[in-house]
Amino acid sequence: MTSCSSSARKASLSKIASNRLQKELMEWQVNPPVGFKHKVTDNLQRWVIEVNGAPGTLYAGETYQLQVDFPEHYPMEAPQVIFIPPAPLHPHIYSNGHICLDILYDSWSPAMTVSSICISILSMLSSSPEKQRPADNDRYVKNCRNGRSPKETRWWFHDDKA
Repeated sequence: MTSCSSSARKASLSKIASNRLQKELMEWQVNPPVGFKHKVTDNLQRWVIEVNGAPGTLYAGETYQLQVDFPEHYPMEAPQVIFIPPAPLHPHIYSNGHICLDILYDSWSPAMTVSSICISILSMLSSSPEKQRPADNDRYVKNCRNGRSPKETRWWFHDDKA
């Protein structure tokens, strides 16, 4: 279950955030997580990452795109991570690309990296027993129009099976 509120802000990256992201990007280029490809752009604050479904799962052979937007105070504040539509059919992924995953919100830690986020998302996809939208998808998406951030949602984390 979810609910949305409004008001989004965009600020440039702090020096700490910029240094951290440059370091993560260099590490990614040397040792990218399996099943992911960073699409190179000149915007350090927004990454687009190609996600390949893991072999032997419901998503094998499928490719999706994640958009990762970094806040001014990353890594002290979690990035906003969404699937660029079309989003995969999954019980914790809304049709607008918003992802209900605790590490993106309440359980975020500055020790996490883009690579660890990607691995968590792939694990979530891989463990799903069926392809379906969340039960409240239509209501949630309708309430989150006009570019509202998933970080403005009060998420209810109740299912660790998918």
